[in-house]
Amino acid sequence: MEASIIKIGNSKGLRLSKLILDQYSIEDNIEMSLEEDRIILKPIKKPREGWDEAFKKMSELNEDKLLIDDVFGDEDLEEWK
Repeated sequence: MEASIIKIGNSKGLRLSKLILDQYSIEDNIEMSLEEDRIILKPIKKPREGWDEAFKKMSELNEDKLLIDDVFGDEDLEEWK
């Protein structure tokens, strides 16, 4: 696919079509990496995307238990109020 470089102020930019933005779920930012003679653009996933589903699955499988004891279990937290 051929794309044009456009002038944006003192810089230049690459315009992506709505079809590409929608297909790859690109919103505001992308990750750009340079590899040999390629420029690779990747959508940035939302932080913690999919965590809700993962936590629900962990709970269903009874895998959501603490691995270490609660460090505040025997502490008097009144002094922190």
